[in-house]
Amino acid sequence: MRRWGVIPAAGRGTRIQPLAFSKELLPVGTRLDHGNEHPRAVSEYLIERMLAAGADRLCFVISPQKTDIISYFAGNIGGASICYAVQQNPSGLCDAVFHAIPFISPQDEIMIGLPDTVWFPHDGFRSLPDEHFSFLLFSVDKPQYFDAVVTDEIGAVREIQVKSSKPDSHWVWGAFKMPGNIFSDLHSLWLLRGRQDEYIGTLVNAYIAQGGQALGVKAGESYVDVGTLHGYREALRILSANQVAYYDVER
Repeated sequence: MRRWGVIPAAGRGTRIQPLAFSKELLPVGTRLDHGNEHPRAVSEYLIERMLAAGADRLCFVISPQKTDIISYFAGNIGGASICYAVQQNPSGLCDAVFHAIPFISPQDEIMIGLPDTVWFPHDGFRSLPDEHFSFLLFSVDKPQYFDAVVTDEIGAVREIQVKSSKPDSHWVWGAFKMPGNIFSDLHSLWLLRGRQDEYIGTLVNAYIAQGGQALGVKAGESYVDVGTLHGYREALRILSANQVAYYDVER
């Protein structure tokens, strides 16, 4: 079994432009690389969390213009091999993550997160069970800006409300995990629905309506979308609160 981290990084990042580089390389905090301190790209926080959960393969989904991500990460990090899939025309999160399908087998394990976010706890992926499709949930003050997840009393996902103006839950998903066979099932359903689902939430709602199951795990402590200037400042604040200055990684 291989443990994959799938990182959708093809988006244009219009909310925080202009930048002279991909938004996933926005410096947030610092890292220690073989004893030397360097600026730390925001996407390294997600990678660090995937590696902490045992990821040994990473797949970046990038647009043709984002070759700077390849230059930055190259072929491996922290003992995990990296491959790249090109999303020719960015058209939503579902389309992005399913570009990783050719690399993944049914027996593999897949972790997916957003590379322009910073969240705690550091070992959040470990809170998610290996054998189930599950979401790591975070309580936020303004769930209308995210995808709110409604669960029942035992944690089963009833519905994902995509950027609803009046969501029924203040818990939002920040990352998710699933076995490779479920990833394949979701891909097949997405194709059957004519690739109409831009957001993961609408596809998951259809999956549940057809008898599929997903869990919501309320183990998230703090979650920040760094795609805006406000989010960037908030990320620096929570990193300071968690006393995170750097980490040492084999590059």
